[in-house]
Amino acid sequence: MKESLFEAELVLPRNPDEVFSFFADAHNLQAITPPWLKFEVLTPSPISMRAGTLIDYRITVHGLPLRWQTEITEWDPPRRFVDVQLRGPYTLWHHTHTFEETPLGTLCRDRVRYWPRGGAIIDRLFVRRDVERIFRYRTARLKELLSPS
Repeated sequence: MKESLFEAELVLPRNPDEVFSFFADAHNLQAITPPWLKFEVLTPSPISMRAGTLIDYRITVHGLPLRWQTEITEWDPPRRFVDVQLRGPYTLWHHTHTFEETPLGTLCRDRVRYWPRGGAIIDRLFVRRDVERIFRYRTARLKELLSPS
């Protein structure tokens, strides 16, 4: 299967334990997802995060409501975790999150291997631009939420 790759980096002025703790609460994903996606975590709290955890969401993409289910396939606090789409808008969604301590705080890296339904044309026309826009929003929100006030 062909795939696209998206990568992003962000340094947050917190230690890896604090940053990882934020990501360990799946409901915080709502706070860093753009409002135009109408993102909602459907799995009730508390969600016990570990390898094998399944999380259900509802999103709206270009006006189309969709269900999304991911599985946490790797869980290594406070260094990394991986979520993989089991059901949703992509043929492939494999998202690796890593957290590395630096003198300035925590370097957060996102590496997303994905492939949209509809292939390369749909990726070029819509999906790549959407993914970049979502991560720009996410970066801004993480800075707001995890930077000292």
